[in-house]
Parts: sequence; C-alpha cells; structure tokens
Amino acid sequence: MAEMSGGPAPYIYVGTRLRVRKSKLLPKEEYMRMLNMGLPEITRTIEEMEYKREIDELSASFSGIDLVEIALSWNLAKEFQTIIDITPGTLKEFTQAYLRRWDIQNVLTIIRGKFQGLKPGKIKEILVPAGELDRVFLDRLLLEESPDRVVEALKGKKLYPVLAKEYPAASVSKSLSHLENEMYKQFYAKLIEGANGVKGGNLFLNYIRLDIDITNIKNLFRLRVDTIEEDAREMMIPGGTFTVEELQKLNSVTDQNEFIDALMARVRVKTLLAVLDTLRGDKPIREIEIELIKVQLKQMEKMAKLNPFSIHPILVYLEKKKYEVFNLRAIARGKESKLSTDRIKGYLVM
Repeated sequence: MAEMSGGPAPYIYVGTRLRVRKSKLLPKEEYMRMLNMGLPEITRTIEEMEYKREIDELSASFSGIDLVEIALSWNLAKEFQTIIDITPGTLKEFTQAYLRRWDIQNVLTIIRGKFQGLKPGKIKEILVPAGELDRVFLDRLLLEESPDRVVEALKGKKLYPVLAKEYPAASVSKSLSHLENEMYKQFYAKLIEGANGVKGGNLFLNYIRLDIDITNIKNLFRLRVDTIEEDAREMMIPGGTFTVEELQKLNSVTDQNEFIDALMARVRVKTLLAVLDTLRGDKPIREIEIELIKVQLKQMEKMAKLNPFSIHPILVYLEKKKYEVFNLRAIARGKESKLSTDRIKGYLVM
C-alpha cells in the first residue's frame, strides 16, 4: 500500500469514495431495459441518473441525440476531474498521466473532423476534455481553420513532438493510423518512464503492462480479420509482457488454431486463457474486442481487490465509468440510426 507522510487515511478516504461511485454504475439489467426504449425515453432515463445536471444545463441549446452525446461527454470529463481532485499523493500523478490518453483521442478527433469538413459543433459533441487539454483549449482548437493550424496550435504541448514528426505524411495520405500508433507508443513509454522507481509505481506498471498486452492482442486479431500482410511491428506497443518481435512472429501464423495455441502458450492470465480458447471460430472483430475488454476489466477488479489502497481501484473506476458512457452512447446512437436491438446489444460492454 502506498502511503503519504500523513499516513494511510487519505487512501482509505478515496477508496471509500470510489466504492460508493462504483456502486452507482449501471448494471447489465438497466442496459437491457433501455434497449427496449425509444430515444426520447432513453434521454429521460439518462436525465434521472447521474447525468441530470448536464442534461438540464444543455437542454436549452441541444435536443435528441446531440443532447445525449454532449451531456455524456461533459459528465465523463467532470467525473474524471473529480477523481483527480480527491486522489492523494503520487496516485494523483499516476491518474493525471493515465488520463492524458484522452488528449490523444480528442486531438485525433478534431483533426479527422477537419479533414472531413465537419462543423466545430459536431466535432465537439464527442470530445471528452479529461486530460491535460481542457475544454477551453479544445474549443480554441475547434476554431482553427485547418488541421495544419490545429497541429501548430499544439506547440509546447506533450503531444507536439510526435505530431510535428508524423503529421506531414498524414496530411498527404489523409490517414491518421500511423500517427495514432506513434502517439500511443509515446503515451505508454511516458507512463512506464514515470512509474519506474516511484513509490507505488510497480502496481501502476502491472496495469500498464496488462493494458498494453490487451491492446496488442486486439491489434493481432484486427490484422487477421483484415488479412493485412504487413509488418505487425508498426501497430504494436512496446512495454508489455510480449516483445514486439514475439508479436510479429505470432502475426505470421496463418492457421487460426495454431495462432490461438501459440498465443495461449505465452499468456499467464487465467481469464484471458479461457476467453482465447473461445475465439477459434470465425467471430466478428467487434465481438472479439468486447470479450478482451471484459477480460481486462475482470483482471483489473482482481488487482484492485488485492491492492485496495493503490492506483488499481482508481483505474477500475475510470475504465468502468468510461464504458458506462460508451454503452449509453451506443444505445442512443443505435436508436437514432434505427438499428435492431440485437445489433446494438452487440456493441455493449456488459
């Protein structure tokens, strides 16, 4: 257990607060109930939850799916900021560093939106200002007239060195995949660097390695589904329990059963082993990804139970809250697009 100079009391306090917050997250039964509603009823139901303040605040300016989208994003960002505010000591630093992944997502969303000629208001609906780049700064980026100007406006920010190096090629190809890969590689490298040698850092590193492993395994399955014959090292993130060379070797195995067997031979997480054994057939990539996300959440829960006054309970809550918003957004978008209940259900992490 990590401790401050003032003793364990602050960690016990934040652990208690997080348990209360986690108890308020929606159960599977609530999502199933919402799948049988129309969009107006879904909006009213969300308003009765922890999202009431945002719905009320935004209802004068937005309605329908736009209201739901922005209210969910605002609530998520506010909740993450609250967690930072109540988190003590080095755990606060770990939490802030981890939440900088939203800076990557937000910047890429803005650049993609600019490439596609979307209006700033439409891009803003799906931004989550939960990282270092706050809502005011993101609003400034949205007002920039081109993707090039967006990148220039990020000078001095942690993301800028990678952007300066990789964006010129992306601006020509209009593909952000390589840029995105490089940004996440830098993000994880910085997390690992920041956790090494710091009190409580080993527990943070345990989760980072799990996160990297699950991300890399997802990428292996994506490459297989897309039948992309390319160097897998481009997509893989260093720092997990697999080396990049091992991942490249796994990608070269063409037979699905042999691939699963080779992957399982290297995995030590029992829940992941059990799930991998069910993925031998021809399954949609979205279904595979959701099963892997569920494994990750279960493993995080185990870590949190073993280390109740560490970074683990904080990360569990951050991820579960993220997927609650993800699920609510998927249901609302699905209803707006008149998708079938079964199809919407297939996108939910429950």
